[in-house]
Amino acid sequence: MALIKYFKNPKKIEYLPLLERIQSDDEQVKSAVMSIMEDVKKNGDKALFEYERRFDGSDLTSLFVSEEEFIEAEKSVDDELKAAIDRAYKNIYTFHEKQKTNGEDVETEKGVRCFRKVVPISRVGLYIPGGTAPLFSTVLMLSIPAKVAGCKKITLATPARGGKVNPVVLYTAKRCGVDRVLKCGGSQAIAALCYGTESVEKVDKIFGPGNRYVAFAKNIASNVCAIDMVAGPSEVMVVCDEFADPLFVATDLLSQAEHGKDSQVMLVIKAKDSQMADEIYSNVEKCLDEELKKLGRKEFMLPSLSHSAAFSFFNNEDVIEIINSYAPEHLIINTQDPYEILEGVESAGSVFIGQYSPESAGDYASGTNHTLPTSGRATSSSGVSLDSFIKKITVQELTKEGIKSLAPTIIKMAEAEELTAHAEAARVRMK
Repeated sequence: MALIKYFKNPKKIEYLPLLERIQSDDEQVKSAVMSIMEDVKKNGDKALFEYERRFDGSDLTSLFVSEEEFIEAEKSVDDELKAAIDRAYKNIYTFHEKQKTNGEDVETEKGVRCFRKVVPISRVGLYIPGGTAPLFSTVLMLSIPAKVAGCKKITLATPARGGKVNPVVLYTAKRCGVDRVLKCGGSQAIAALCYGTESVEKVDKIFGPGNRYVAFAKNIASNVCAIDMVAGPSEVMVVCDEFADPLFVATDLLSQAEHGKDSQVMLVIKAKDSQMADEIYSNVEKCLDEELKKLGRKEFMLPSLSHSAAFSFFNNEDVIEIINSYAPEHLIINTQDPYEILEGVESAGSVFIGQYSPESAGDYASGTNHTLPTSGRATSSSGVSLDSFIKKITVQELTKEGIKSLAPTIIKMAEAEELTAHAEAARVRMK
């Protein structure tokens, strides 16, 4: 039986329904999250202690990680992993630092100056999941641009299993200059960051991935404070041709499938004809089968593959059309002419070019950010970058000559809108 369903040269009207993501609209989840959010808003620290006992088995005496716990965590992380984290840190820092910009400064006409002042978001909250895998890489991806931007307060929230936060998460947080680590996960952590409690300072913007509870909590929180995005299940689209190594293609698909049972992987085959397309698909399927026998996390991979799909096309135009229709979180273009395809790409979170650019490079250490739009949101949204942690304030300054020159235009427009006080504010300056 095929691991990924295969559709040969379908028309757009045929493949669009196949690109739909798994939609989870669980009313029980929503009800539980709303109850937890209200409880934390009303009862503060008391509610957080209770939820940590109930959900994480943590009988906490303090909601925050102590300095002693940071020291203990650093001792438990082996030197090779520390070196790997340091190298990833360097690349991520380098790429995000290059994103710094000075605000534009323009004289739109004589005596009229307009410019933008770039300032960091003061207080940010970073959520790091603690479920099936300790995502210390997300600590790097969120805290480094926060530090580069100059955010004044960085609070990281993550579950503490049995009162203990994962030591690699703690080591990475300390390495990146996080100010405080909150021993709290789930929607209760989002509520604490959003509303504030006696111990937890309210933040201005919340970042980070999470499960359905966290995603819905962030959705609620967005009515009170800013969020980076509502992240859905992880996804990848891999485009390949006869020049791509099928083993590379298979491992790229599986690297996303292992994130969770609701992850989705899409294979797009570009071939000269149906026979070649079938051969490519067959070779990838064979490699998938062989890799699955060797790798762990099959309980996540197999369900992911079951609601994924493979498509074959015979030209770049059709390949580009399905890419932009799907708007993948991750897009791998493993073909002989990747830049010709990239030229037409309008909707993707992050793109990986060629044989030697696995999606895992971006997840960990190449330097780009791995916090990306999912569920088709790449049609209108970007991934996290330095811009996510800054604000740009517009400023204008008019000289006496500038307002004298511009006032007639202002007055005419204001009076046309029947806003006479607007017109008067310009008119009195002409005298």
